[in-house]
Amino acid sequence: MRTVAVIGSAEGLEKSEKLAEDLGRALAAKGFMILTGACGGLPLAAALGARKAGGRVLGISPAANSAEHKELYKGQPEVFDFIAYTGFGQKGRNVVLVRSADAVAMIGGRMGTLNEFTIAYDEGKIIGVLEGSGGTSEKVRELGGLGKETKAKIVYSKDPVELVERIGEQF
Repeated sequence: MRTVAVIGSAEGLEKSEKLAEDLGRALAAKGFMILTGACGGLPLAAALGARKAGGRVLGISPAANSAEHKELYKGQPEVFDFIAYTGFGQKGRNVVLVRSADAVAMIGGRMGTLNEFTIAYDEGKIIGVLEGSGGTSEKVRELGGLGKETKAKIVYSKDPVELVERIGEQF
């Protein structure tokens, strides 16, 4: 089973929650297992969408254990089929999340999402960017690789279903 890490805004950009849920449903409908950082925001909305569509959802938590996950990161473990507790904090968790996935789907985002994007780019991952979702997703086309070539394949769409199709075509 192929895995897609959904990366995006942990808070803010609530206007994009419906897009995130639609993205999760589309990923599940195509048979992808969804990975997220196991926290809130748009990735959680995508996880909820995937669950509603019968998909499998794995969380990669920055916390060291379930108590820390609930207290510090306000996690919702009931959404996930399984959560791996890294104990690495958010930046360390980002590396584990991206490296564990076959591809990445980016929605919205702020600096943490940009960090995940650059990891995915450096790792040569398939990266799907949901344009029109706000935040850093609106800026990555301008960034390109900033002069660095990798094996990364970046695809864009404003439609979650079309984005999932484009991600799938890259395998």
